[in-house]
Amino acid sequence: MTFQDELAVTLALEDNSLPALAEAEKISLVGSTRAELGAAFLSLGVPEREIKMRTAQLWHWLYFQGATSFDVMLNIGKGLRGRLAETFSLTRPEVIAEQVSQDGTRKWLLRFPPTSADANPGGHGAEVECVYIPESDRGTLCVSSQVGCTLTCSFCHTGTQKLVRNLSTREIVAQIIVARERLGDFPGLTPPTDGLLPGAENRAVSNIVFMGMGEPLYNFDAVRDAVGVLSDGDGLGISKRRITVSTAGVVPQIARLGAEASPMLAISLHAVRDDLRDKLVPLNKKYPLKDLLDACRDYPGLSNARRITFEYVMLKGVNDSAAEARELVRLLKGIPAKINLIPFNPWPGAAYECSDWERIEAFSDIVFNAGYASPVRTPRGRDILAACGQLKSETEKLRARARMVAEG
Repeated sequence: MTFQDELAVTLALEDNSLPALAEAEKISLVGSTRAELGAAFLSLGVPEREIKMRTAQLWHWLYFQGATSFDVMLNIGKGLRGRLAETFSLTRPEVIAEQVSQDGTRKWLLRFPPTSADANPGGHGAEVECVYIPESDRGTLCVSSQVGCTLTCSFCHTGTQKLVRNLSTREIVAQIIVARERLGDFPGLTPPTDGLLPGAENRAVSNIVFMGMGEPLYNFDAVRDAVGVLSDGDGLGISKRRITVSTAGVVPQIARLGAEASPMLAISLHAVRDDLRDKLVPLNKKYPLKDLLDACRDYPGLSNARRITFEYVMLKGVNDSAAEARELVRLLKGIPAKINLIPFNPWPGAAYECSDWERIEAFSDIVFNAGYASPVRTPRGRDILAACGQLKSETEKLRARARMVAEG
């Protein structure tokens, strides 16, 4: 359901002379685009000549100040604030569970308000996971773009969870809002005191990667619009060079992503031969390596300053030979690139093992000596299943645990 559809339903409820909309019936404006905020003001009868100004005011409160109530928006008249509060809300996704790894990685299970797209007998909305990874000079938030995933990559835990639905732009952006609140990254908030966040001179959330649940390019419009909200300098202000969209290789959408959103691009590669990649990343059967790499060479804005990141999970005895390292170098010739080598992160029932460390280092050396940066990604959050390829919402267990705590 689009924002306009939701707005029509909300206004219909008001027209039925209900005394007041219940909070759950109100549209949350958190995560909205400028166009959606403008539509919200129009629905309240705000004159068109004021829409741009009112949108800018509300935008600042939502995305720069992190406001949780319309009451604090004192540069908006009291009457209009009241009308906003009667029809809309600033509700965030509910944090169902928060886990903190020994290395400071945080994983949140978020539940969104129910929508018409949620056919859930329990009456609750969609649930996804997002992960925050702190480093000394940055804080990276890994966000989800879908509930579940449709790609069934054989090494990925998320791929064992069937696709439920796409997330809306507002649901994608709301993950960043929640993370910044939990990390004290809005004015007036206090950050956690565990000493695991980036240094005080750095923003807690400085980088965004679309590497959580789902294939971002199968939810193109919402992801594109989310990048626009995140990178807007009057709000969250995250540079597009610090926003990375990762795809398993939805070739027809790659050029469009660069032209319409212009984030950094990452490719989940993982193999240098079509026969093996067909098994690891079944999408390869539809878009084989040649087509994928041709699309990468044509990515708008590609340069040494805007390199493509190729992700390569290291699977013992599967894709980690010296010959495959040399073939990887040959395949990427002429593409400004960085190769992230990812030690395989185990999960229950996985059919693979992580390559031996000596093998990973030898592979990295071959790639590095050919002139490519080839960092080995340090596994983060393994103890809470928050590492790359481990995300999967085991919600029934988490709900049961929450009930036990509540009843205890």
